[in-house]
Amino acid sequence: MRFATLLCDGVEQSVVAVPGGRWAPLNLVDSGLTGDLLRLVERVPDAGTLAALADRARSLPERDLVSAGGAVFRSPYRRPRKIWGIGLNYREHAADLSAPHPEQPASFLKGDHTIVGPGDDIVLPRQSQRVTAEAELGVIIGRTARDVPEKDAFAHIFGVCAILDQTAEDILAQNPRYLTRSKNFPTFFSFGPEVVTLDELAGYGPDLERLDIATVVNGRTVRANTVANMAHGLRRLVSFHSELMPLFPGDIISTGTPGAGVIRPGDRAQARVGPLTPLTNPVVADPLIRPEGTAPSEGRGTP
Repeated sequence: MRFATLLCDGVEQSVVAVPGGRWAPLNLVDSGLTGDLLRLVERVPDAGTLAALADRARSLPERDLVSAGGAVFRSPYRRPRKIWGIGLNYREHAADLSAPHPEQPASFLKGDHTIVGPGDDIVLPRQSQRVTAEAELGVIIGRTARDVPEKDAFAHIFGVCAILDQTAEDILAQNPRYLTRSKNFPTFFSFGPEVVTLDELAGYGPDLERLDIATVVNGRTVRANTVANMAHGLRRLVSFHSELMPLFPGDIISTGTPGAGVIRPGDRAQARVGPLTPLTNPVVADPLIRPEGTAPSEGRGTP
């Protein structure tokens, strides 16, 4: 199943995909599902409940559906309890940086003020002259998870999504302790356009190991890789972080990038994740005086 948040009659509304490339507003199926997708995720439905919801959505009259061409995607939601980012999680990317991949997940937190959605501007902050965009696979937590064994991790996942995670790379280069600072400027976390449940991706392996992720800037693939080449797989990431603290419905784990690309005003950054609809964001300068200077064409990035 595929879920999203669309702008419907000027209001953000969660929707589910139905046959024919259309979207069905979930509030017309269940009056308790008014608003963005977080409302659905927080209700912690099991797979059977979700399937029943999708079946009812298919029965909606044509006039209530939103066509693919008329869909205006927004961020799936904007107020998760936590956003975990994972650094250096692809072995080849760690080698690019002449750094060994961490023996345990190298994670950091991002604030929800960083969130934007598909088509929204990524704003390059005036404090940085070298910002990178990094495509990642996002994991959306669907059930509260605490001390979850790896074998049970997927039972706590609502779905996955495409992510563009941004880094002020020149700030990070000054000191690795500046990771939080370099990752938390506004617009430095885009996700969407859709959240896809794991059943849709069964053909990519039991651990989604054949799912591919690519960072693309202006139509050029900067770097691509597959989930199989992560140092710490999806089950490990969910289990590990559930041991640190509770994971709540709607929490996001951004699982690391295969590689990063420097972005400049006028660029278009894109995350491509397997069969998911690509996530694309234009890049603009901070309106409060962007420093002069040009950046090299490729970035190193961290996650």
